[in-house]
This record gives sequence, structure tokens and C-alpha cells, in this order.
Amino acid sequence: MLGIIGAGNMAGALARGWGEPVLASDGGSGRAARLVAEIGGEALSSNAELVRRAETIILGHQPHQLQEIARQVDAAGKQVFSVLGPTTVAELQRAYPRSTVARIMPNTPVELRKGVSCIARGGEAAVPLFERVGRVFVLPESQMNLAVATIGVTPAYIAVLVEAMVDAAALNGLAPDLAADLFLETLIGTSHLIAAKGFDTLAVRRGVASPGESTVRGVAALERCGIRPMLQEAMRDVLQRLSQTYHG
Repeated sequence: MLGIIGAGNMAGALARGWGEPVLASDGGSGRAARLVAEIGGEALSSNAELVRRAETIILGHQPHQLQEIARQVDAAGKQVFSVLGPTTVAELQRAYPRSTVARIMPNTPVELRKGVSCIARGGEAAVPLFERVGRVFVLPESQMNLAVATIGVTPAYIAVLVEAMVDAAALNGLAPDLAADLFLETLIGTSHLIAAKGFDTLAVRRGVASPGESTVRGVAALERCGIRPMLQEAMRDVLQRLSQTYHG
């Protein structure tokens, strides 16, 4: 059985995607009990008992708690898979020297088995488990923070984009529910179209645009308002935060 230490948003999304009973602990927040009530399993008050009973442990607690929690448990011979954002493989190995460790960056669509997970090279033992909830990419560890800044935060960016598009349509007279349906279906279809065209985004843009007409004007407005520098600045801010040393 899987054991999840820290039943937060990402751990909960993974558990729902895997769709099987789990052992879960949460440090007293009550999230573990709510999670197992939903998907089955058992909420435990003791991390030591959870690790004793589980063969594979998912670390979903706060990064600064790594050493504190590792001291509470005996994970010798177990698989310890971390979704603790910037926590490095070296830090995981120091905390769990007798375990098989892996550093993974999933994103929240794993809940629907439509996620993307990046795994630091050397952690291939985690690939089969995470392939169950979406696509998996194995990267050099030096690129894992870039993975966080690319796939980890993108669901929030897309949610903001959806909100902004729906608001813009509603301000101009379209019912918000209809605007949301139209935009989401277009977003899904366009993602498939871009993939089908080999990620040739220029070809997709040219397939919509006519010189001087509405699409060209709309794209020009996005460029004028700085959509590219805005996203570049967002990535810089995320990477700066990840580069800060705040592990326990």
C-alpha cells in the first residue's frame, strides 16, 4: 500500500489520480482523514507506523520538515518518493540513506490522470507509479527547478487566463457560463491542434489570422501589453524563489 506523509493539495491530487486506498498522515490538520474518507484507506497519527506499513512512501509535507520527519521513521529498504518542490536528491539521500529515493515534480492535473510529472535522473524507480497519472519526463536534476517553473505553476497561470478571458467576454455581453464553456473547449482543441502540427505555433496562428483582421489585431494587443515579458518575469520570480535556501 502507498503511504502519504502530508496530505496537502499535490499529495491529494496524486492519491485521487491513483484511485486506490492509501495510508495517510498530516500532522493534525485533518486532511488525511478527509482524503481517506474520499478514496479509502486509513489516516494515521504516527509517521513511524505509516512508514512501517507502507512499501512506497510519498513525501508531501513541507520541505523544511524533511529532516524532522526522517528522524521519526525507519524507511530502510523502502521507496521514498518526494514531491517537495526544490528539495534535492542529495538532501533526500542524506535524510533517507538506506532507502531508494526519487525527486518528482508533478502538476495538479494528475488528479484526472492528465498530469505531467518530471523525475530527476536516477529516480527512474518512480516512473511506473507516476505514468499511471499522466506523462512522465526524466530530466537531469539541474533542470528540475525549471520543471517546477514550467509545469508546476502552469495550471494556476491557465486558470488566471481562463478567468481573464471569461471576464472580458462577459464585459462585452456574453453569459459567463457560456463564455467559460466556449473558451475551455477552444483551449482543449487548440492544444491538440498545436501538438498535431508538431508544436508549430506559428502555423496555428497563421491558420487563424488574416492580414489586418480581428485575430491580428488581438494578438498585436497582447504583444503591446507585454504578454511575453510578463511570462518571462513570472518564470524569473519562481526560479528566484526556488533558488533560495529554506530547507530544514
